[in-house]
Amino acid sequence: TVITMIPSYDQIQTLWNTHALPQNKQKHCRLVAQTALWFARQLVQKNLTLSIDTRLLEAAALVHDIDKMAQKKSNEHHPDAAVRILRESGYDEVADLVRTHPLHAILDQSITPKTWEQKLLYLSDKMVKYTIITVDARFALWSRENLPEQVLHEMNAAYPKVKALEKEICTAINVLPRDVARLANKEETSTMMLSLKGGTL
Repeated sequence: TVITMIPSYDQIQTLWNTHALPQNKQKHCRLVAQTALWFARQLVQKNLTLSIDTRLLEAAALVHDIDKMAQKKSNEHHPDAAVRILRESGYDEVADLVRTHPLHAILDQSITPKTWEQKLLYLSDKMVKYTIITVDARFALWSRENLPEQVLHEMNAAYPKVKALEKEICTAINVLPRDVARLANKEETSTMMLSLKGGTL
């Protein structure tokens, strides 16, 4: 049997500290985890035969941006360094999940989100800035940033696919995207018993 290495709460906090993840990014990661776990819970309630690895999903959500301030190698972009850091730490399965979360992944057949864990991490990341919002609101925030031409092109290409994913998951749980924040904020969803709403874990 293969033993999956999933970081504990303490190990995640060590990763955050070691790689100097800023407080606002920690908040973003907490909210992505909260949103992803809320989606997972709703999906499983609607379909009891569904199996979603919530421990893996939560851990990946909490470390998906671990490389934002980390030292990157010359050929690395986000999340390449995060994937490397996680593999070096022995968290291969978490690394594999994190690899599928960047915006451009949905445009690349080799890393496009396919499993429920991948889809929920990807979508939740696109529905959170420092609060839980909607895909439309998240893209609107991006559009106000001074982004390079290539990134804008990527955004425009990804948008309809991200919207389709939002529709797929929200339809599956019979919830409107605009209601996700209100509903997800009501529930404590953590499998690690983390305080996902607070300033500290």
